[in-house]
Amino acid sequence: MQGMSERQYAAHVGLSRGAIQKAKAGERLVLYPDGSINAAASDARRAETTDPSKTRKPPEPKLKPVPEAAVAAVGDTLREQGLAVPAVGGGTTFLQAKTANEVLKAQERRIRLQKLKTELIERARALALVFRLAREERDAWVNWPARAAALMAAELSAASSDATGQQIALEPAAMQKVLEKHVRAHLDELAEVRPDFR
Repeated sequence: MQGMSERQYAAHVGLSRGAIQKAKAGERLVLYPDGSINAAASDARRAETTDPSKTRKPPEPKLKPVPEAAVAAVGDTLREQGLAVPAVGGGTTFLQAKTANEVLKAQERRIRLQKLKTELIERARALALVFRLAREERDAWVNWPARAAALMAAELSAASSDATGQQIALEPAAMQKVLEKHVRAHLDELAEVRPDFR
């Protein structure tokens, strides 16, 4: 292929492929023998045969002015990351602004991730902590009857009497055995509870 295809020439001149096909049918393009388009000669012929009043000019992009604060923020972000910052009044390129935007998004994600990490704890650590607390609670309950039995026996002895009106003395050791039996039965029931951390 010596020259350009219709699609290549359409991209070259900024027109649609349909417009190039019309120009080709109207013999406003110069073709090589193989049917490909001679770009330079076709450009010249199109310039001669095209009425300038009927050509569509591409609309000028309506650019909104960028606030100085936004430009300064882009510069600050680029400077923090050690990247090139445009000179004052030199204007920020789209690539620089996009880079600054990506840097800010990455910083925001990093801050969010750090916040999440402080709110989350490792599963193994949580299991170990719960196990330690359960063991401390169990030990406190196992030791409780020895401390409370004597006090309870004294209180019950003072409050109870037999049919003759004489006070009944309760043995602290017997009271401790009964309490230990009931506390251990209760702890065995609690041991059946298995926390699920899934």
